[in-house]
Amino acid sequence: MDSNFIDYVNIFCRSGKGGAGSRHFRKEKFVPQGGPDGGNGGRGGHIIVKGNKQLWTLLHLKYRKHVHADDGVNGSGGNCTGSDGKDQILEVPLGTVIKDTETKEILFEITDHDQEVILRKGGRGGLGNTYFKTATNQAPTYSQPGEMGDENWTIFELKVLADVGLVGFPNAGKSTLLSVVSAAKPEIANYPFTTLVPQLGIVSFKENLSFCMADIPGIIEGASEGRGLGHRFLRHIERNAALLFMISAESESIKKEYNILLKELKKYNPELLDKKRLVAITKCDLVDDEIEGWIRKELPKNLDVIFISSLTMRNIELLKEKLWKMINN
Repeated sequence: MDSNFIDYVNIFCRSGKGGAGSRHFRKEKFVPQGGPDGGNGGRGGHIIVKGNKQLWTLLHLKYRKHVHADDGVNGSGGNCTGSDGKDQILEVPLGTVIKDTETKEILFEITDHDQEVILRKGGRGGLGNTYFKTATNQAPTYSQPGEMGDENWTIFELKVLADVGLVGFPNAGKSTLLSVVSAAKPEIANYPFTTLVPQLGIVSFKENLSFCMADIPGIIEGASEGRGLGHRFLRHIERNAALLFMISAESESIKKEYNILLKELKKYNPELLDKKRLVAITKCDLVDDEIEGWIRKELPKNLDVIFISSLTMRNIELLKEKLWKMINN
């Protein structure tokens, strides 16, 4: 397994405490009873989450179980405001979802480069006694303490962003297709779960056009209940604009396999069935026109089906054209 691909971490995040306001009075040689001049405390440091399009994994956060921002500095005499605590910025890949660990509530999502969201606000600095001076209270002897920061456990969950997600059983030819239409070099072998982590490839189309394709680990029956690689890969399908269902021409029942794929997606998240989809029957160098006719009759008539072969490159350009139209319509 590629240990460099981490798509789930749980981190305790604590923002900084605000600095206390100062209770101070001006003391000068010829001013025996100077007025209040206590400054405000500085703000506690925020915990900020920032999108970075150069990142592809949460590996850099795997061992950061506790992230603490700095506390604000206390105010001081001479109306000096304390310095703000230093913010902690956590950079994450695009497609990262931030959740509350206890409730599993989605707090926000990071989808754009340089997008910044404050996860935990630093505590406000307390007001110095200067702030409380009034016409009737010329010498207040009190100030505010700084506010406490915010703290809690937080889930960072990566969902791969891609234009097209490849969906199919293990050995349906997903990795092989990605390797022939892009520069990606996924591991390819004839046994289940060769692909253990999502692989991304940029597919060139015509002159200066391109789109992103994700090879997602294979579905098995029961995946929505956590069998096989279960939810670890199903969440990545949620972020794809369109889905390419891939079924091998060697399958014992193409219709049954297609229905299982639909069922597992629906169980996990019914909204996945609203995505645009295309069905590719792979390894068609092994079948003739007669068998293709049988396959077409077996599948629903309104289903868009294309027969391809990554070995002979049959219909690969037509496939790219169909996918491009799906994404851009």
